[in-house]
Amino acid sequence: MSRTLEVTVLSAEGLRLSGKPATKNVFVVVRAESITSHTTPMSSGEGAGFHSWNDKFSVELGIHARSITFEVKCKKGAAVRDIGVARIAVSDFLGGLVPDHCLQFFSYRLRDWDGLPNGIINFSVRVVAPPHTDEIAGGSCGAMSSTSSSNAVVTGVPIWWNNHTSNA
Repeated sequence: MSRTLEVTVLSAEGLRLSGKPATKNVFVVVRAESITSHTTPMSSGEGAGFHSWNDKFSVELGIHARSITFEVKCKKGAAVRDIGVARIAVSDFLGGLVPDHCLQFFSYRLRDWDGLPNGIINFSVRVVAPPHTDEIAGGSCGAMSSTSSSNAVVTGVPIWWNNHTSNA
């Protein structure tokens, strides 16, 4: 069963193109592992690579989709140049501690096509309830109690684990 997400592209900051702040004609393309995409209007920015849109899209999330992609681009003359991309795992905002129908805000690092950091994208996501649902199940969107308990098991892997060499 597919789901509909309400994705709002809020802003982007620290965007650079050829080492200089991307100041004009910047836009964002949003897609969820699909040919279908949603595009913000072009932003002229507020200097220093900061851009604001506050554009809301209804994004169909297919049953097998595992990520949503945000591509930040800049139009220069007739050409469109890539500034950065962020691929967000669906598991980051679905099926966690926060009920799916609650609005969640995120900021993710953008990477250029060489894998280097190039700005930050700010957005919000929530699952749109099916039209036949009168009441949303799953609890409130209010603050979570810090005294809640869980029987879940957490496994940690030290950051040096993969690079550790034994002297044995």
